[in-house]
Amino acid sequence: MTTTNRELLGRVADTLTTLPYEAWNFGDSVAFEGMIAASDLLGDERWLRFAHGFFRAWATRARPYRRLDATAAGLAMVEVHERTGDPLVLEAAIGLASYLTSRPRIGDVFATWEHSPLLHPYGPGALAGHEVTLLADPPPGVFVDCLHFDPPFFVALGQAADTPRFVDEGVQQALGYVRLLQTEGGIFDHFVLEGVPDTFGPGWGRGQGWALLGLLDVVERLEADDVRREELAGSAEALIGAMVALQRDDGHWHAVVDDHESGDETSTAAFMGAAFRRAARIGLGDADQLRRAADSALRAALASTDEHGILRGVSAAVMACTAPSHYAHVPRDFVVPWGQGPLTLALAEALRDEDDS
Repeated sequence: MTTTNRELLGRVADTLTTLPYEAWNFGDSVAFEGMIAASDLLGDERWLRFAHGFFRAWATRARPYRRLDATAAGLAMVEVHERTGDPLVLEAAIGLASYLTSRPRIGDVFATWEHSPLLHPYGPGALAGHEVTLLADPPPGVFVDCLHFDPPFFVALGQAADTPRFVDEGVQQALGYVRLLQTEGGIFDHFVLEGVPDTFGPGWGRGQGWALLGLLDVVERLEADDVRREELAGSAEALIGAMVALQRDDGHWHAVVDDHESGDETSTAAFMGAAFRRAARIGLGDADQLRRAADSALRAALASTDEHGILRGVSAAVMACTAPSHYAHVPRDFVVPWGQGPLTLALAEALRDEDDS
């Protein structure tokens, strides 16, 4: 018997409530957004209720804030408030945003860390002398993952709280990430360090997913005649074009998207299965081409998903490394929010298309 996207969405969404969230850490955002999308599409509030309860519990103990709160599921908080009207969740989101906007900046973008979490490289790679120096005392940095956190959160919160300064801050942050990390070919590098002229982590597959979903979240909420929307849409389309061209025949991407020797990693297909379809829905790119690419990516992700709804082959947190070889050797096959979350979103977007057709 063929399992429908509706049945698969429920099965995969159920896995999201079993993951060990830390309130907060990298990957939480996409998982909570997946819960909300599943409730919206399936008309079943149990995942929304899980997210709502989690946010209310966090709100009671949110202070003192800490730097990892930069990874909070801020957009999902706003979406929960939009659906429930809960003032406590909105108040918590405003408090979080006030803290996050107090951080120092690198090129107009908030520094994620006071000391960036640099690692010795996975695999056989070695660090050059200047990289060893950076590792011993890492400076602050800006990381592409956070394009999925700050900009969509600030824009959505500004609209929900009728606070234009948060909207403007979110747009400024998104544009800043583009300036710092997007290459001429459209692909994003992973990070930049304060006072260091280079960028690092070229072509990291999952990083392209964080970047594209973050850009689309912002573009989707801005008015059509906002010139800033046009600029961000152009950045998203450049990334989309690069990723469509690099998609393999089996629907997946290499762990480092332009490195055929970097091996398989499945979360990128889940991210792109969601992002391509969303881009088509909001009018970016060639809609037919994007839906074909999204279909291929979703088939690839589902072929890598077991009978329990777990996406296999997802890499561990990559942290950060100045050696490019690191990104091809990150350990894989972890059950994590950044695998289950984007798979949920990809199924939700596919179901949305089915319902609209």
